[in-house]
Order: sequence, then structure tokens, then C-alpha cells
Amino acid sequence: MIGREDLEHCREAIRHGSLSFNAASYLLPGKVRDPALALYAFCRVADDKVDLAHEKQAAVDLLRDRLRLAYAGRPRNTPTDRAFTAMIELFEMPRALPEALLEGLDWDAKGLRYRTMSDLTAYSARVAGTVGAMMCVLMRVRDPDVLARACDLGVAMQLTNIARDVGEDAAAGRLYLPLDWLEEAGLDPDTLIAAPRPTRAVRYVVRGLLVEAQRLYRRSEAGISALPLSCRPGIFAARYIYAGIGERLRKDGYDPISARARTGSRHKLALLALALARSAGTALTPRSPMVYASPLPEVAFLVEAAAEKPGPAWSDVVTGVLTRLAARDRERAMLGTGI
Repeated sequence: MIGREDLEHCREAIRHGSLSFNAASYLLPGKVRDPALALYAFCRVADDKVDLAHEKQAAVDLLRDRLRLAYAGRPRNTPTDRAFTAMIELFEMPRALPEALLEGLDWDAKGLRYRTMSDLTAYSARVAGTVGAMMCVLMRVRDPDVLARACDLGVAMQLTNIARDVGEDAAAGRLYLPLDWLEEAGLDPDTLIAAPRPTRAVRYVVRGLLVEAQRLYRRSEAGISALPLSCRPGIFAARYIYAGIGERLRKDGYDPISARARTGSRHKLALLALALARSAGTALTPRSPMVYASPLPEVAFLVEAAAEKPGPAWSDVVTGVLTRLAARDRERAMLGTGI
């Protein structure tokens, strides 16, 4: 079990480090919320370690060592690592998922830029689609179709974050916008970083990201409706709160530079109420055919890693039973002869 003090540490880290998830988490059942706090706290720490480090590659290498220790059952003696290790053991979290997350952070450390939307989606799959897949695992959901929609939601959230943070990223020397989109809009990447301004071209590219995010938010809803009923309000809340950031950007004329788009407390409360109402409605409606849409090619490896592995073939089960019976008969025979 996750230690009480370790869990409280994770709760505080999320309360101050991820306001949107903190708000949505109140609608999750405790059996999911607590391990989700451990998961998000580790992801938050991992992201901060790379983002704030002077030696970014060394920070990624250290995170990989921490992950190795966690999966060996010997976590570093910190509340976050202990809680994360307990979560891994409780839910048999596939190691490929957090490893993909660290791969995305490695791309950050290397300062990679992304030529196409597909390239950016591959990055978003690693740093956010992974979290969607891992949240499904915490809900004991391993259905590939539902996992694909969870990855849609994670990617949509990341695209929203990228659109919101264009100005802040440029100030830090980072650029996540697809390079071919910038070329089409007549934007020079280095000029954008050196002197970010909310030009018509910048707004055009930001709008394109939000259009793609909105498409994925809509796809994700079919998967949310297929989650356990008690889990739906919290995930719908996350979906609406993050999409609300995009809506704020739209109202600001797709300007991510003059001010940082955010949802206020009252707006979050309204979105939480909307999530509750939407979840109640899903209990009365059949599963949408959209849930069966093919996964994004860039997230297919995450779906495969998280999907429930097929049980042993029936012939293997029969063979195992016969083997155990034979072993028991041999043991009885040996006892009967005094050997």
C-alpha cells in the first residue's frame, strides 16, 4: 500500500504543481485518486527535474536510474519514489509506459524540434499519451479501444499546453510548433524564439493546434463513457478543464504571448458540474461507435503495451492441471512406500 505520509506529500505536490489535475482529481473515487496522485507526482517531478536542470541529459539519466530502482522494488528514499513504486506493484504497471514518458523528456533535454504534426504527436504521445494509458491501468481498464481513446485525450491535452505556452517556451529557447506549419505561415523559427509576437501567422498556427486538439477531445469522449461509472466524472472534468484553456485562447484571439490563458476557480467549478452532468448522461446511452476508431499511429505502441495480455490457451491450462495432478500422485505414491 502507498504510505499515508508519502501520499500526503504527493497530494501537496499536485495541489501546487498541477492545478487542473488537482481540480479534476476530486471527482475520482479514492481507489483511483490515491494511486493517480502518486503517478502524477512522479510525472511532475520528472518533468521539473529536466525542465529546471542545467545539465538536462544528466537529469534524464538520473530519472532512468530512479525508474530502474522503482521497478526493482528498491526506490530511492523519497516520498515520491516510494509512492510510485507502491503504485507499480499494486497495479502491475507496464514498464514500457513510464519508459516512453522518459523518452519524451529525453527529447526535451536534447531540444528536439518537430518537422510535422505527426512528429509533434509522437512527442505528445510520450509525455502525455502515456499518462492517459497509465490512468486506464489504475482504473483496471486494459481494453485496447478504451486505451486508444485515453491516449487521444492525453495528446489533446498536450497540444493545448503547447498552444498556451508558445510565449513562455520561446522565452526559454524552446519551440514545439510544427516546422512545416511555420514555413507555410511564413514564420522563421529562430525569429519567433528571439522576438515572440502575436502576429497573424502565430495565431494561425496556434489555431491549427487547437483544432487538432478539439478533434481529439471529441474522439476521447467515447472512451471516457466506456470507463467504470465512478471514474467518468473525474476524467470528463480533466477533459473539460484542459479544453477550457483552449477556449480561453480562442476568446483571446489565439494569442498565447500577450498573456497566459487559464481557467479561473469559478470556471473550474462550472466545468466540474458539467463533468458530473455529462457522466450521469452516459449511464443511459449506448457506447458510441467512435470508441472503435483506430488509434493514432503514434500511440499504437502505448496501446499495445498497456492492453490486457491474453490468458493462457485452454490446452495450456489443461496441461498445467494434468501436470499438477501427476505430481500429486507421485508424491502420494512416495509417501505410501515410505521413500
